[in-house]
Amino acid sequence: MADLYSKLGVKRGADEAEIKKAYRKLAKELHPDRNQDNPKAAERFAEVTAAYDLLSDRDKRAQYDRGEIDEQGNPRGPFGFGGRGGGGGGGFHPGAGPGGASFEFGDASDFGDIFEGIFGRSRGGGGPGAGRRGFGGFGTQGGSRPMKGADVSYRLAVPFEEAAALKPQRITLANGKTIDVKLPNGVESGTQMRLAGQGEEGPGGKGDAIITVDVRPHRFFRRDEDDVRLDLPVAIDEAVMGAKVKVPTVDGAVMLAIPKGTSSGKTLRLKGKGFHRKDGSRGDQLVTVMIDIPAGDADLEAFIETWPGKGQRNPRANLGV
Repeated sequence: MADLYSKLGVKRGADEAEIKKAYRKLAKELHPDRNQDNPKAAERFAEVTAAYDLLSDRDKRAQYDRGEIDEQGNPRGPFGFGGRGGGGGGGFHPGAGPGGASFEFGDASDFGDIFEGIFGRSRGGGGPGAGRRGFGGFGTQGGSRPMKGADVSYRLAVPFEEAAALKPQRITLANGKTIDVKLPNGVESGTQMRLAGQGEEGPGGKGDAIITVDVRPHRFFRRDEDDVRLDLPVAIDEAVMGAKVKVPTVDGAVMLAIPKGTSSGKTLRLKGKGFHRKDGSRGDQLVTVMIDIPAGDADLEAFIETWPGKGQRNPRANLGV
């Protein structure tokens, strides 16, 4: 199996920013919406998302670098861990991601937990209700605790604006139950959420539901890290004379002041109108002005013909031409 770093095209010592930048680039290229006729691209999208999920988690990345877990986040062979007091615990915790289970062992009675970590969890993927079944009914002897049921995986498509504003999302589970889930700070495509006790039944109780978020593209908003970008058409008189214009944001329309003499390409900033960061703060909306000149406007053409400033300056002078 390919190394997770090579899947993202980064070196093993890459920092968090490099890993995040590489993932965003690949996710944009391989997103299923852009590759509807290319199933291999969808497979690669799932692979790079899984790689990013693990490497963006500091604890899991450290375990992976030490060789304690594999590319799926599973322990590398149940006998690769030290016994109690031996300092070799895998560090897995419930809720830490798909395949996660909490265990350490020192005698035969603990092997049920080991097998739960290896066999009792399903991996993410598929559409709503398309969870893959684990070995939820696997049992052991010797007094080990009963195993929980298998986890069930879901994909949740979230509209762009709702992801940015962290609006609660409604999802219908495989058992027909409909629930509202709260999106976490820092949400992006590939973010996973765990709903405890919403999986399959088992001797030791229910497994969990694992929800993978897919933020849908927008027809005019674009995401840039935690900021939102928008190209805003502006009339020539609004640009020359200045104006207050209505601008769409992920939170609804607001008024934006266009300064006098604004040129195409000038970017204005709306504070706090971007995506929520993991620390709870928000990015901004970056509005790039695009002057819209009507074609075939006889009055405008006549005005320019008689405009005293016509041909008096060279806006390309700083380009050396």
